[in-house]
Parts: sequence; C-alpha cells; structure tokens
Amino acid sequence: MDYLPLTPTGQTPIRALTIAGTDSGGGAGIQADSRTMTMCGVHACVAVAAVTVQNSVGVSGFHEIPPETVAAQVRCVVEDIGVSAAKTGMLASTAIIEAVAQVCTEVGIGRDHPVPLVVDPVCASMHGDPLLHADALDAVRHTLIPIASLVTPNLDEVRLITGVEVVDDASARRAAEALHALGAKWSLVKGGHLRSSTSSTDLLFDGDTFHEFTNPRIDTGNDHGGGDTLAAAITCALANGYAMPDAVAFGKEWVTRCLEAAYDLGAGHGPVSPMWRLDQKNV
Repeated sequence: MDYLPLTPTGQTPIRALTIAGTDSGGGAGIQADSRTMTMCGVHACVAVAAVTVQNSVGVSGFHEIPPETVAAQVRCVVEDIGVSAAKTGMLASTAIIEAVAQVCTEVGIGRDHPVPLVVDPVCASMHGDPLLHADALDAVRHTLIPIASLVTPNLDEVRLITGVEVVDDASARRAAEALHALGAKWSLVKGGHLRSSTSSTDLLFDGDTFHEFTNPRIDTGNDHGGGDTLAAAITCALANGYAMPDAVAFGKEWVTRCLEAAYDLGAGHGPVSPMWRLDQKNV
C-alpha cells in the first residue's frame, strides 16, 4: 500500500484530534485512535469524552467527562497546537454531543469549515454493551451527523440511526442515502459486520455518486477497535490533504492490514494491530 508521508525527524508533524472515550483494555477508543495516528506519522491530540471500564470481554461501566471540560480540551488544543483533521468516537450523552458540536463549529471543525470532521457514531461496543445513552440518538442524528464531513457507522449503528437493516448492496445504498440525508457531506456504510459475505465492501456516498471499496474478509475473531482504526486512518489521510474517496481507500487498506496483524488478548476479542507497520519489510 502507499503510506502517508512521514515528517523528517525534529520537524513538527501534521496534527489530528480525536474526541472520544478511553478503553482501559487498550484495544479501541482513544487508545486505538492515538496508536493509528502515530503509526501514520501524525501527532495525535486527544479530548477525552468518557472513561470506560472494559477489557477484552466487555464493558462494565463508563464515566462521562463534564461537557464543558470536553469542549475546553478541544478549544485549547486547536487554539495552541492546531489540527488539520478531527474525528469523534464515543460521546456518551446528548449534553456532550451538543458541547462537541458547538465547540467544533466555534473553532472551525466540520463539514462547512476548513478542518474536516470524521464522525464515528459509537453507540455500543462490539459485545453489545451500550456506550451511548438511548435518549442521545436524536442528538447523533440531528446535531452530530449534520456537522460531519464523513460519517462512518457500523451496520448495527446504521440500523439504530436510520432504521435501515443492511443485508445486501441495495439496502446498503438505501442506508448511505439515509445517512447523507441527515446532513453529512459524505456517508460511509461499512460492510465488515455483514458476516454472510466472503468479502468486505464499504460504500461511500456524497449525494450523487457511490464509491465501493472491497477487500477479502479476514477470518479472525480479533477485530476489537476495527471501526476506530478505520476512522482514525481516514482522518490521518484527510489531515494530509487527501480527497475523501482517496482517504477512505487508504483507511480501508490500512484497517485490512491491521486485521491481518490482529492478536489474541485476554479471554475475549483481541485488537486489530497497526503495529504491523513496525515490520521493516513493510516500511
């Protein structure tokens, strides 16, 4: 694959921001975002929205950060360090979503601003544990997605947000159209959870044109953090100035390599691994 350019040693790299929750098991959330950004040669800034209590088996609880503190993290990073792209992950509540949308608009992040925003609308963990209060779905639909340069739900999140059950290409297209109609500049319907298919096809839509990105399905149960990793890799490519279809193509190839390098961890699902990039044969 073609890698993103690396900044020479001693020079300031491109910066990106993740606004998300932690993962105490280290497989997903801000940990996955930061690891991916680093491996892509991007300096990762973070705004913590929630602290989860989780391991490879599941999520047993989470603590929300006060909305004003989440917004203050975004504001202080952008005003001092500056970022070229940003993403969201777990935002947990309506109040946090509203605070994030307001501060992003304030500092120039989002679909109608210079800094692109990738919205990964995290609703539940891969184990089905809730990571978003049920009453916050309307805020996802009507406050968060409308400021997205790109929205990247998995199929469970597509169903919760749009009511469309994706089972084939036709329903994936309906879902992409429904997501775009909520206000995102681009929508991406990911096929990774469509287990009946031998391939994994992600469908990108801008309101006029569909773009398909297909890779062979990787046979592994160690896919924790795959959605975070994909969204973070796309964010890195956007920060490097890639057009959206090219950024999604990069992210798709990146997460496929990460799935190939996934490893066992604990008693449950292990994480996808961007550390394949450390293999000197791949550099």
